[in-house]
Amino acid sequence: MISIAKQSIEWFNNRMKNSSISIRDKIISRHLDKDLDLKENKSTNINILLNRVKANQKNEIKKKIYFSAAASTCLVLFGVLIF
Repeated sequence: MISIAKQSIEWFNNRMKNSSISIRDKIISRHLDKDLDLKENKSTNINILLNRVKANQKNEIKKKIYFSAAASTCLVLFGVLIF
């Protein structure tokens, strides 16, 4: 019985050592992969960025116009109801 218990403990210890090594290797490899990605050249197309800025500006102008129209309509309706 004692030898079976020792064998199972030794097996468990070996298993845990091997799993900790594999986990450590996975963590290290994860960080190494990120370093490789940072070294790649990244390029951006300025025309795409400028078009996006113009589209955002147009959307903001439309939102301001809609808000102004809604606010003025509310003021007119409120003024008509009071007088």
